[in-house]
Amino acid sequence: MRIKSFNAWRPPAELARDVASLPYDVGDLEDAKALASDNPRSFLHIERPEVDLPEDVDPNSGLDHRSAADQFRLFREKGWLVKDQDDAFYVYAIRLNDHEQVGIIACCHVEDYEKDLIKKHEKTKKPVEDQRTEHVLTVGAQTGPIFLVYRDAPEVNGLVDDIMKGEPLYDFTASDGIRHRVWKVLAGDTISGAFASVPVCYVADGHHRTAAAARAGQKRRAANPDHTGNEEYNWFLSVLFPASHLKVLAYNRLVADLNGRSASAFLDAVRERAEVKETTAVRPASPGSVCMYLEGRWYELTWLEPTGDDPVASLDVSILQERVLAPLLGIDDPRNNSRIAYAGGFDSVERMVKKVDAGRAAVAFSVHPTTVDQLMAIADAGRIMPPKSTWFEPKLRSGLFVHTLE
Repeated sequence: MRIKSFNAWRPPAELARDVASLPYDVGDLEDAKALASDNPRSFLHIERPEVDLPEDVDPNSGLDHRSAADQFRLFREKGWLVKDQDDAFYVYAIRLNDHEQVGIIACCHVEDYEKDLIKKHEKTKKPVEDQRTEHVLTVGAQTGPIFLVYRDAPEVNGLVDDIMKGEPLYDFTASDGIRHRVWKVLAGDTISGAFASVPVCYVADGHHRTAAAARAGQKRRAANPDHTGNEEYNWFLSVLFPASHLKVLAYNRLVADLNGRSASAFLDAVRERAEVKETTAVRPASPGSVCMYLEGRWYELTWLEPTGDDPVASLDVSILQERVLAPLLGIDDPRNNSRIAYAGGFDSVERMVKKVDAGRAAVAFSVHPTTVDQLMAIADAGRIMPPKSTWFEPKLRSGLFVHTLE
């Protein structure tokens, strides 16, 4: 796979904290509107332009993308985003409490995605792809980095360690307590040469962004009779993390009702498929079991039948889907069934309990996190994980680096 430096649009150091925002798909719209309304420099005005539009705007009108393009022009005019003087790579460190992960901001090539050198593990939804593709093409830029992971390469790790001994370009703590530090690395062969030992990487988070970047590049390619493959539209903004740095959290499940069963009848049905015992634990201690919250009580479910060696079928989220969610609760299509919701992150269990206790859901399931090794093994096998199988935290910020298509 190939990586390259790029000429970024980025905020001045003194504005980095104001500009940086969560990605477009993290958090609900009302929270995003509240954050953006109090901060005209928030990158949400570009990344999630719905924050500036009335609720009744047709999502297919394209008005949101045009608003994002207008905001991008405004940010440049105001000096909230400034073109860097040089092509560069950047080292990006994110710390939450005692966990820190350090990646390299660079551009990856669309053809490497097409050739499966950048591997996927999730299906995407075409309407979301369409929206993100139009956003890229209308704004003329990729507004947030795609989260990629690669198997550790000692040469790359050593190089990054040396870079971090210098003075950072950015160093700020966001309102959620996450510290963000960035070092600029002038373009040269050092980083790209170190990555020569990295044969493939994997989309950890951002499958729709990656697909949209590829489609935008393909559209520009088709419209350019003099296409060479070196144009900026062939490259997309990424942050590449070594696998050992990542912390995967559980992506838990909430179901709105018990599919016509009483709580006792549902519990009896579960007992036919798993060993069930009451517990004080709210998270499973190891793979092979699930914690379930029902009518104010926690239960541990341990699967009765062996799961086999299939890398997808043996995931706890897959077993839960096949043995409980589909046959007992009627969740036949977890991607599109409105009766199921998902909760990820450090406080996801606590949020689920509140919803069940308030009667906004009937039952909650706390699963063991999928590992990075499982993710890579499934992608290597050309397989697809169940929806909402991984939650990565801390979250990247958008707006610190923008890569334009020209």
